[in-house]
Amino acid sequence: MHVQDSHWSSALAAGATTSAPTGGGRPDGARTTPLRVDAQRNLEHVLRAAREVFGELGYGAPMEDVARRARVGVGTVYRRFPSKDVLVRRIAEEETSRLTDQARSALGQEDEPWSALSRFLRTSVASGAGRLLPPQVLRVGVAEEHGLPDHARLPQQRTQAAGELRLVPEAPVAVAARDDAGSAQLLEVVGQLVDRARAAGELRADVSVSDVLLVIATAAPSLPDAAQQAAASSRLLDILLEGLRSRPA
Repeated sequence: MHVQDSHWSSALAAGATTSAPTGGGRPDGARTTPLRVDAQRNLEHVLRAAREVFGELGYGAPMEDVARRARVGVGTVYRRFPSKDVLVRRIAEEETSRLTDQARSALGQEDEPWSALSRFLRTSVASGAGRLLPPQVLRVGVAEEHGLPDHARLPQQRTQAAGELRLVPEAPVAVAARDDAGSAQLLEVVGQLVDRARAAGELRADVSVSDVLLVIATAAPSLPDAAQQAAASSRLLDILLEGLRSRPA
């Protein structure tokens, strides 16, 4: 199964050493005065292009690819995002916030625990969220095997090898993001969905929050045809949901 490599550590490492070629740029969010109409339009183009490029190629994609997709010069990208690190974090934070909203919506609109969990998964997979998940929200179940609490688990990073998904320890540069408030909120809300479904006996007892997020990442293949991609995601998610459900003894 093909799963996108997030290339998170390489993106952050590059962002830590790459500066704006034009100089004088300020990080996004530091501006206190409203943007001009053309500047605002360029920013929207860059953010849209970044989501598309990183979703297709992973966070290791170069800034030049983002600029080309946005139809602006690379200097325009660097004026708003003086390093790749800043742009990567902006996209990841937006995606994390969107997933959190989707989880809260499922909690508030579905009375049945399994319906709430499956609704969250279907909405998230349909939105393509898995291709932009930051690695600090993907965790392995090693802590469970050693009787450690959930918060003691090491943050992990997705990587691709021989066409399969595996988890490896997060690179030192990315460790600073492990306590990110947005990621913590996402884990907390998804945890509520998991706890409810497990308490109702509808979710396998060994399924963790990290497993649910891994389903979102796994069920979001990147295919050139939008219709094929939607069909493949839906089919794959049906199979994965069956694997999550508990079965009578």
